[in-house]
Amino acid sequence: MGSGGSFEAPFELRAAIPGGTYHVNCDGIIIRSVDVTFDLVWRHDGADTLLGTWQQHWEPLPDGVYEAQPYEHDVTDAPAVDGDGQLIFRYTGTNATLDQAFIPNGDGRLANGRIPNITLPR
Repeated sequence: MGSGGSFEAPFELRAAIPGGTYHVNCDGIIIRSVDVTFDLVWRHDGADTLLGTWQQHWEPLPDGVYEAQPYEHDVTDAPAVDGDGQLIFRYTGTNATLDQAFIPNGDGRLANGRIPNITLPR
């Protein structure tokens, strides 16, 4: 994800989620220096409710190494979700010189990292 671009990963909700802490693992492959804004959103009834937002600056590994860089974050004090609609994980890149400066690690262990995942509050 590079400058000005945004991607969303939606998940159809099947049940309510209590308020609390979401634990997000989002190891990434970094091709160029980039700032990424991450959002957790509850999309319901034609509206978006922001559950949490945060930013992370990334630098590529030295010598052009193509491996995942570990990253995890806790979104604390998120409100409860009633189980209707979608849970959206959105990430937006800024300040990058390449469209694919940040790539979520979909290769898991093959890239020496983890597949992105979210642990919901219980």
